[in-house]
Amino acid sequence: MINKFNRITWLSIGLLVLSACSGGDDASGANSGVVKPVELAPGQKIYQNYCFSCHAPGLSGAPRLGDVEAWAPRIAKGPELLLKATIEGIPPAMPARGICMSCTDEELAATVDYMIRNSQ
Repeated sequence: MINKFNRITWLSIGLLVLSACSGGDDASGANSGVVKPVELAPGQKIYQNYCFSCHAPGLSGAPRLGDVEAWAPRIAKGPELLLKATIEGIPPAMPARGICMSCTDEELAATVDYMIRNSQ
């Protein structure tokens, strides 16, 4: 009987200690287990959804994101020209609007800016 009492006592103490470690209710939600989405930089989401497939591996001469040497002559021409090329496409390799037909010109401009910032 005493052995059973000791086990129950130690089990209760253990549960109390573990519950104290949980920190209880946290109004900030830090311990809620909910993962908050990471906010992407303007243009980054479109880059990841459309541009990445050609610009990451450098397909058909697409300059790789972060390749300073490959981007330098393009960046020197100015963001307006890069945006125009993005909207109109560059036959035969780059399709018009980078295949994002639902993207607005402003979203494409943000994507061009994102790529420039990450390739200087």
